[in-house]
Amino acid sequence: MKVLNNCEAFKTLLRTNNELSLVLLNIDNFSNINHSFGIEIGDEIFIRVEDTLKKFNFPRTKVYKLESDEFALVNTGTRGDVVTIDIADQICAYFNSSSIELSKDIVVNISFSIGIASGKGLVVLNKARIAIKELREHTRGTYKLYDKESPYIKAIANNVYWVNKIQKSIAEDNIIPFFQPIINNKTKKIEKYECLARIEDNGVFVSPYHFMEAAKETRMISFITKNMIKHACLKFAKTKYEFSINITNDDLSLGYLEEFLLRITAIYNIEPSRIVLELLEDISSLSKGTILKQLSSLKNIGFKLAVDDFGSESSNFSRLLEFNPDYLKIDGVFIKNILSDKKSQIITKGIISIAHQMGIKVIAEYIHNQDVQDKVEKLGIDYSQGYLHGIPSKTLNSQA
Repeated sequence: MKVLNNCEAFKTLLRTNNELSLVLLNIDNFSNINHSFGIEIGDEIFIRVEDTLKKFNFPRTKVYKLESDEFALVNTGTRGDVVTIDIADQICAYFNSSSIELSKDIVVNISFSIGIASGKGLVVLNKARIAIKELREHTRGTYKLYDKESPYIKAIANNVYWVNKIQKSIAEDNIIPFFQPIINNKTKKIEKYECLARIEDNGVFVSPYHFMEAAKETRMISFITKNMIKHACLKFAKTKYEFSINITNDDLSLGYLEEFLLRITAIYNIEPSRIVLELLEDISSLSKGTILKQLSSLKNIGFKLAVDDFGSESSNFSRLLEFNPDYLKIDGVFIKNILSDKKSQIITKGIISIAHQMGIKVIAEYIHNQDVQDKVEKLGIDYSQGYLHGIPSKTLNSQA
């Protein structure tokens, strides 16, 4: 095996655009080593790793020290995965069973996450790095071959697709608001609507289920929320109905909501009390930073607050200790099975009882037939939402 080369030599090799097989090594948890022992010890570990890699005797293979905590082993000879897998196997076996002793008091165990890929140019490096990311979703200290057919790779490609789609929709001011009616169970009339974001994809309007992860990863959720607020206010300006808009952790973390809401409601002459800010369950804690302060200020101005998917993950009873919402929306898993599942009935009754004692109105989603509607009315739930009363639509119900 050739002596260790530097990062610039590796980049030069990639620019030749020749076919090569790459074994990319990334030291596991190296930042912890730096934090624990200091940068000087970290640099010493790099030297010891380099010295060890030089001792292997892989045919027609060069070793490169890249930036940060990466090493690249490049085979320009035999094609196929057999050689690269053998290289990765030997490296894992050695380092997983050995320690690096820097002094009597400092002994460090090193392991690698290894990505294997074949190809040309920067593409092969990107493939190997993606393989490492996929590996680290599950484990470390071993290797992973890049596989374009793996669910992880397909999910990445899907995210790239939706990132482009979201960016285009935002640039064209084309996040489409859909509206689903919410029924007052006493009057049996539409009293409010939930505003739901949609993006057009090949003639079909798709829900956030398809694009929300891409929006989160690229921090574009706030653009979607602003678009929804603006279009919702325009839609409801000449009606008397309340309408709710979904608010995420990103929206609150960025701290723009109060100023933006006040500006838009002034433009469309809408009373803040007609807008319900529906807090999604991705908001892990309202007590962090200024989030609770923001919500209290918005509520004092007159905006109403709702907790979505109550009973799931972060949307639980501890949320009621953090602030006092106007509405609770019971998680759909309880409503879907409310006719047959005794536990769903018990939990739902408990939520209703506590909410009403605190002066909070309760909304049931996923009302899909009359039997379920009759049940939630019998339980004393204040409002109903679901396909029985209307599917999400670009237009308001004729009652509006």
